[in-house]
Amino acid sequence: MRGLQQLTSPDGIFTICAMDHRGSLQRMIDRKNPESVTYNEMVKRKLELCSILGKHATAVLLDPLYGAVQCIDAGVLPKSAGLLVSIESSGYGGGDEGRITELLEDWGVEKIKRMGASAVKILLYYRPDLKALSGKQLRIVNRIAKQCIKYDIPFLVEPVSYPVSSEVGKPEQFAKLKPGLVIETAGQITALPIDVLKAEFPADIRYEKDKGKMTDLCRKLDAASATPWVILSAGVDFDSFYQQVEIACRGGASGFLGGRAIWQEGMPIADTKERVKFISTVAVDRLKRLTEVAEKYATPWYKKLGAANSKITGLSEDWYRQY
Repeated sequence: MRGLQQLTSPDGIFTICAMDHRGSLQRMIDRKNPESVTYNEMVKRKLELCSILGKHATAVLLDPLYGAVQCIDAGVLPKSAGLLVSIESSGYGGGDEGRITELLEDWGVEKIKRMGASAVKILLYYRPDLKALSGKQLRIVNRIAKQCIKYDIPFLVEPVSYPVSSEVGKPEQFAKLKPGLVIETAGQITALPIDVLKAEFPADIRYEKDKGKMTDLCRKLDAASATPWVILSAGVDFDSFYQQVEIACRGGASGFLGGRAIWQEGMPIADTKERVKFISTVAVDRLKRLTEVAEKYATPWYKKLGAANSKITGLSEDWYRQY
């Protein structure tokens, strides 16, 4: 309960800014030679993003390698912002068509809880139609979910679909499959004891232009999800994400968890002063605009669960004995 309160606004809406990127951030900083981006440079970018955007988000999503404890240590994580920390390692095992999530070595739920985080997040490459593979991924989620229950910390799961076989290199073909994949995934993932689904938009707006149809797909996603859900940005441009957030929130989402769509153009800027200016102006304005539309249309997380408010019902005098 406390963790979910820290992640949301007083009205129960998630407006979270993601900055847990690792390899993708290195590529944004130096597209030609990402391996040359140093640890100190990565930490510097995280501190800039967190110190500026954290003030305008209900929570921030950070990674343990370059961001989470570094932002706490530097004092740039606002007291008003919740802290969501990723548990997975960057990339995946199993090859492009057999993607298996790997957990970051020497890291886990107990440490995330102990450092004072509000919640745990895992990214999961997922195809519900690949039964053996999806079964392995579900077992990973279930194992982490049980640990989150043990340590009483919220668990957010981010399943991401991907093309296989004849779909590879054919985005229009994959776009036709995406609504079904995303909606079926929501049902399978939220059947496990997780707290929040970080969902893909259930359509590719490069090919689907019917706003009514996209809203209907979001309503189907909402019906499939047993938990509150937020929409992720998946690296799309800001205008596309803004449209997705409005449609998703009208369709039942409890807010958004966006990253690159908000700040990605600032990362290749080498000059610190100019980069900070971009984050402080363009990125802040984008985050504010997304927050306004989410606050207007999103469903509070507790209403998704059938509650009138975020209070525990039937709280007794001796609650601590059973806790």
